[in-house]
This record gives sequence, C-alpha cells and structure tokens, in this order.
Amino acid sequence: MGTPQFAVPSLEKLSESFEIVGVITQPDRPGGRGKKLRPPPVKILAQELGLPVHQPERIRDFVERIRALKPDCIVVVAYGKILPREILEVPPYRVINLHASLLPKYRGAAPIQRALMAGEETTGNTVMLVNERMDAGDILSQEEIPVEEEDNLETLSEKLSRKGADLLVKTLSMWFEGKITPIPQNEEEATYAPPIQKEELRICWKAPARSVRDRVRGLYPNTYTFFRGERLKILKVRVSNGSGEPGEVIDPERFEVACGEGSVEILELTTPKGRKVSREEFLRGYSVSKGELLK
Repeated sequence: MGTPQFAVPSLEKLSESFEIVGVITQPDRPGGRGKKLRPPPVKILAQELGLPVHQPERIRDFVERIRALKPDCIVVVAYGKILPREILEVPPYRVINLHASLLPKYRGAAPIQRALMAGEETTGNTVMLVNERMDAGDILSQEEIPVEEEDNLETLSEKLSRKGADLLVKTLSMWFEGKITPIPQNEEEATYAPPIQKEELRICWKAPARSVRDRVRGLYPNTYTFFRGERLKILKVRVSNGSGEPGEVIDPERFEVACGEGSVEILELTTPKGRKVSREEFLRGYSVSKGELLK
C-alpha cells in the first residue's frame, strides 16, 4: 500500500524479494495545467511490473477484497490513509510501515519537511508495526542518516526513499524468520510533523537567517516572497551575517536580504514567469537596488 514517488523504490525492492499479491494505491487525481487525471507513481510502477492494482476511494469498503487476497503481510509506505482495525487484523505477520523519521520523533504527514525546517543534522527511517494510532506502533528497525548542508526536500526524500527500501526488505526477511523483537516507542519523546499549511510557504523575513534557510530547504521548491508586487519562489539561500530591516536588500550584487537576525544571500529562485534561474541570471534581468524590500 503506497502512493507517491517516495514509495516507488520500496515497491521495486519488495517485488524482487517477495511475491506481491496486490498493490493498493490512491485513486488517480487531476493534476497539471489541463487538470487531466494522473495515476500515482506507485500505480505506474505496479503496472510496469505486471502487478494487480487496486484504487479504492474508501479503504474501509475494501476490507473483504483484502481478506480475499490472503496476504501474509501488508506493507505500507506513504499510502496516505489511516487503516481501520479490520485491515490490521488480516495478515498473520501484521501490517508493517516504513516511516521517514527516527520515531518517536516526527510522527505524522510531513516528517522530512519538518526535520529540515527544524534544522536537524540527522534523520532516518523507521520500520514499525502499524496500530490504530498515528505512527505509534512498536519499532522493528531504524537507520540514521546525516542531513547534508546542501540537502533540501527533494534530495533528502530521494535518499530516504532508497535507503528505506533496502531497510524494509532486510527487516521483513528477519521479521518473517522470527529474529526481531518489536520495541515499544517512548511516548515521552514523541514529536509531531503535521501537514504543511499554505501560509507556511511564504517567507517571514523577521525570522532568523538560519530559520529562513531551513524553511527554504524543507519546503523546496515552494517557498516564496513578494518583490515589486510579484511573487518570487526562493529555491536556495546561503546564511550570512549582514543586518538591516527584515526583508531589505542590503547588498544588491549578492542579492543579500536582511532577516530578523543575520541575513541570507539568495542563490537560486524562480522568476514571476516560472523560470528557474541563478542569482546571476536574475540580476542581469532585474536591476535590484539597495534598500528595496522583499515582503
């Protein structure tokens, strides 16, 4: 059971090691400029692998179909819906989930985004048993990975998805052989990673420079600001130590903008017309003046 690109490497690896009796993913959704129905990435791979695909609108209505498949184990990777008890009770080897954080930290929908936004220097994956509470099941295995200075949501998601797929296959083999004793999570250490809200995408220049940088990394490529009344998406910044009014351009040649504490140099951005450009390309097209404000 999985839906987005993050779940694709896991399905690929599982199909090489185990018999997949069915793939359950979210229904096709409209997307793109024409709002045409688009299949989820997991469906595309499942069809390429010749696996049966199911796309129930309501997972509760699909319990009998799942029972009929008689799975030994159900594996969940970013499926996107809470599973009812009736499904959790179907497979003898339980329902197993790959979650992109070191649980009990960052339970919830946006663990990679929230870890980056918090400036974490390490993160990782957890393979756990699913229960009726969100990401609160007993842990089967974990793997820590460093967050590199250059990482953003795209690069870190890719790393975690590939490493997580390997961890998942290794863990399942040991679980089926009875070599793993599940470890309960420490509830006192639990933190949460709620879904990203639209208002979080707009940069608050009153925040410290490091916080601005971490938001840009964690919400890549969707953080934005307004410049001369037009929306600019900010893709990459570097922390500096300048000062000025929050949002003020303090060095036009470096496109350096003051924050509540320190400053950032804008290194990559998307123009109002949607073109991704470097700082140098942008400054050739826009004559930026000292003292101008980003809002």
